[in-house]
Amino acid sequence: ANGHRVMTVAPRYDQYKDAWDTGVAIEVKVGYITEKVRFFHCYKRGVDRVFIDHPMFLEKVWGKTGSKIYGPTTGTDYEDNQLRFSMLCQAALEAPKILNLNSCEYFSGPYGEDVVFIANDWHTALLPCYLKSMYKSKGMYETAKVAYCIHNIAYQGRFSFSDFSLLNLPDAFRSSFDFIDG
Repeated sequence: ANGHRVMTVAPRYDQYKDAWDTGVAIEVKVGYITEKVRFFHCYKRGVDRVFIDHPMFLEKVWGKTGSKIYGPTTGTDYEDNQLRFSMLCQAALEAPKILNLNSCEYFSGPYGEDVVFIANDWHTALLPCYLKSMYKSKGMYETAKVAYCIHNIAYQGRFSFSDFSLLNLPDAFRSSFDFIDG
């Protein structure tokens, strides 16, 4: 409404009404392997809604598994959550650069690199780390900014510190993830 171009990026947990396969796929490093993700898209209420498609998201809650989005039951995390959300963050960083979205009469093409990312909760906490280590260090997204919002402090996405290497971040980031819980 104010003339800004807005995109949301979320995992594709279901067959979202009106979302179509863009035909765009990328590879991201997840843990020790490379995975291919696809982008689905719909345009609603002035917002480009992008969904990251990969079996790690879809198979968890597809149909009537009885599972929750973050774990098989409330309060229990899936063992691969750090990998799934690493994948989400990496794909979210690629979306503005590579998706050629022509959803409305005012904007067309990729968003480009002059963007503001709004990361929400622990699921997207790796986004600023990847932005700094994988993009800004190589001269990309030089003017991009990140606002980090905490919706529910009770859920913090805690995982074994020994899994840090699975995040594919430089060792300099290690101390950012080490804390003592009172």
